Amino acid sequence: MTKRYLITSALPYINGVKHLGNLVGSMLPADIYARYLRQRGEQVLFICGTDDHGAPAEMAAEQQKMSVEQFCEQMHLKQKQTYDGFHLSFDYFGRTSDVTHHAVTKEVYGGLKRNGWIQERIIEQFYSNKDKRFLADRFIVGQCPHCHDQKARGDQCDGCGQLLEPTDLIDPRSATDAADQLVLKQTKHLFLNLKGLEAKINGWVNQLKKSKLVDGICRKWLAEGLQPRCITRDLKWGVPVPDQQDKVFYVWFDAPNAYVSFTKSWAKAQGRPDAWRDWWYGDDVEYTQYMAKDNVPFHAFFWPAMLEGSGVSWRKVDHIKAYHWLFFEDGKFSTSQQRGIFMDQALERYPADYWRYYLMANAPESADSNFTWDHFATTINAGLANKLGNFVSRVLALVNRHFDGKVPEHSSNGMDQRLLEQLQSYTDQLDQAYRLNLSRDMAKIHADLWSLGNAYITEKQPWALVKHHKVDAGQCIANCLYVIQLYVVTLKPFLPEISKKIQALLPEFLDRPVSLACQWYPFKPGQSVAHSVNLIEKITIH
Repeated sequence: MTKRYLITSALPYINGVKHLGNLVGSMLPADIYARYLRQRGEQVLFICGTDDHGAPAEMAAEQQKMSVEQFCEQMHLKQKQTYDGFHLSFDYFGRTSDVTHHAVTKEVYGGLKRNGWIQERIIEQFYSNKDKRFLADRFIVGQCPHCHDQKARGDQCDGCGQLLEPTDLIDPRSATDAADQLVLKQTKHLFLNLKGLEAKINGWVNQLKKSKLVDGICRKWLAEGLQPRCITRDLKWGVPVPDQQDKVFYVWFDAPNAYVSFTKSWAKAQGRPDAWRDWWYGDDVEYTQYMAKDNVPFHAFFWPAMLEGSGVSWRKVDHIKAYHWLFFEDGKFSTSQQRGIFMDQALERYPADYWRYYLMANAPESADSNFTWDHFATTINAGLANKLGNFVSRVLALVNRHFDGKVPEHSSNGMDQRLLEQLQSYTDQLDQAYRLNLSRDMAKIHADLWSLGNAYITEKQPWALVKHHKVDAGQCIANCLYVIQLYVVTLKPFLPEISKKIQALLPEFLDRPVSLACQWYPFKPGQSVAHSVNLIEKITIH
């Protein structure tokens, strides 16, 4: 049975264009893995979309003086255009405000209710006398009781990542009007009995494939134990709760179901409306989720508990790949606070592949990492410009200067065996890094490959050889063209636009997966090669 690969990336909130932290923590590494598998000829389905619901959408729409529906439609399009600009190769990019998603969420809820896992409770919630309504958790801010960050939200503290309730906050106040006099009032809400599902979920979590980061988070939650969690909010924008007036499902309950609902929408768009079942019921599917560390509890505990309790037998995740946080100049990225570098702004300044390379070279895999402009410039100049761009430009310049822009005469059996062995070693390592989703290793091995090319041409000195041993110089240059060909193949998942640009400089050659990048495919003597180009512009930070 041929294995198929389902890949999902945590859904970006609709409340604004996302920052680089969102990109490096889920969407970009997921895209690289999807591209790598497709290059291998595997069946891949890469799913993502905007999380349209919840208080963040309402708050952002209010700030823009737009209806929430209009705001979400506009922002979904803008986000999708930005992701296209970063060459993210989603097979489907959906919206949680879609009717298909509403139906899927209600299906999960219906199963949970029938099976007795939904509880109705009376709780105290902050009420705005000014607005005459209960305020959802995102509309409440205050001091975090754990790290004392002054801008903690009523659902979570961005400072320490701790999940919160609005009543946990010290000096709580309205996020939209600090002068609003809030009072605590009793109101009814629905809860998912996670405590009752704990034993089943714990057994499943222990078998889950997970990184050290994910394992640590899971152990913490297992030690503390699961508690019943509220699944409804007093909002008008969201998936309406059946038989509950003016209540919608809380986004943590609503959003994960989108992985299924978006797959359904994808299948419908393909003209094969039942094709989604192959991905969510098939035994031949390997399912990998990508997310930042603060999303792990929702994917490792909450959503599996929802599926288990509802009796829906959709496939659960096999591997959770989570990332720490990327900081900006020693502070945290924040969409709501407009702090950091946002993806549309990043594309206005430098090409997408510059960002892809930098973010993977400094991915927060084992610890939080920090972005600075000086470090960005150093990384791009030292890696892309001085190694990759320099080697390609040197080789093409020599071809055009000494061989009339044509592949020189050479022996098809004349490949330098020592060079070939080194290339094979690096490509084997790179293939493993792609397969295991090791972002920093990918970047490092690519840089080592580029250094190898430069070391080879510097050692052989074809510009000197050509004066008295043109045949030997030609063989060296032919070998270097083969190395560039290998770079094109290995870069396709990683830096797709740069790979495409380099490929356009060379004669046509056989495409192949990374594992077969060293497969010998010599260019024929006399084939035309493009003129030398300045492939990578160096960066100067002012």
